[in-house]
Amino acid sequence: MALELDGALRERLRHWAQQGYPWECCGLLLGRGAEGVVRVVEVTSARNLNTERAQDRFELDPQDFLRADTLARERGLEIVGVWHTHPDHPAVPSATDLESAWEGWSYLILSVAAQGVQAMRSWRLAGREFVEEHVS
Repeated sequence: MALELDGALRERLRHWAQQGYPWECCGLLLGRGAEGVVRVVEVTSARNLNTERAQDRFELDPQDFLRADTLARERGLEIVGVWHTHPDHPAVPSATDLESAWEGWSYLILSVAAQGVQAMRSWRLAGREFVEEHVS
């Protein structure tokens, strides 16, 4: 699988990641998937409800999930994945990410530090492990 994400959406994600640093930020990816490619058309931001460990955990607000789902349906899209940041850590899924992942979705992780976004990588659950998706 590959994840298509245009430059404007990448910049929006970078902005949100830098704005939220040093806390984990999160949101949803809206788009369509076909023939091994997931094309992201829109990204949304969501509140992180995990206030106890906001520097290394996120809990996406269910109300923001519902708003994104409604937006996707109105535009003839679907939720195709989740994005979140790893402040001061690599853009590699953690054990916690694995515990909450769903098959069939892309998991875009942005590694962010005080200097800005260091990396943007996407992953997909295959059985009980993540495999990296090419981001174009």
